[in-house]
Amino acid sequence: MPLDTSTYSLALLRLDGRRWNELRRMHAQISTQPTADGSSYLEMGNTKVVCTVTGPAEGRRAAGGAGPGGDANATVQVEVGIAGFSGVDRKRRGRGDKRTSEMQMTIANAFSNTLFTNLYPHSTILITLHVLSQDGSLLAACLNAATLALIDAGVPMSDYVVACTSGSTSSYSRNDEAADPLLDLNGTEELELPFLTVGTLGAGEKVSVLVMESRVQATRLEGMLAVGVDGCKQVKEILDQVVRRHGKRILESVKT
Repeated sequence: MPLDTSTYSLALLRLDGRRWNELRRMHAQISTQPTADGSSYLEMGNTKVVCTVTGPAEGRRAAGGAGPGGDANATVQVEVGIAGFSGVDRKRRGRGDKRTSEMQMTIANAFSNTLFTNLYPHSTILITLHVLSQDGSLLAACLNAATLALIDAGVPMSDYVVACTSGSTSSYSRNDEAADPLLDLNGTEELELPFLTVGTLGAGEKVSVLVMESRVQATRLEGMLAVGVDGCKQVKEILDQVVRRHGKRILESVKT
């Protein structure tokens, strides 16, 4: 059934009750897997991702990896596993799935340019992501979960890599000049509306990831990007609170 966005500009509320510039509920935890060097669990709405980090450790370059300087720097490898029950279609994705491979390469490139890989020559940092549920903003959720897991693993980086999605209330074919931007699209909205995934470094406006697979008028792109960058600032605050709470718990456990 097509998504009816005619009420968005009238009621100023979306189908799930949010305003145009509101994020969905975000919940995150660190150190969820004791056997991993770093781990995290993150929810963005109904999108749920578990991430584990192994390394830096001696290893070989493999598919889904990236590194700026060969053996002089650590290689970042990413593996994404999407559960068959995570989506409505219950489709099982194999290892050679094109969309999964593109997501792996995007995440690997993002962190290869953010981590201080020069401190770990001839090493491999393996980021493993397990998608338990999909409801929009999948790439953004994977980037945010990986950031928390890398922080838990103690891998030094220049800043947080935070991401979210933004879209427009009108599709490309409708060409509605009065279309408004939307923040953090859910699964239903992503199926019907043009959207992009933007990732920034920390609370600044330096864009490290920008992925867009749908068509949109060029006049709307600037507004969508601005809303996405502002959403990344909100995500940064949420992730920073998660890290601070975890650090506080560790200090309290040491004192006792």
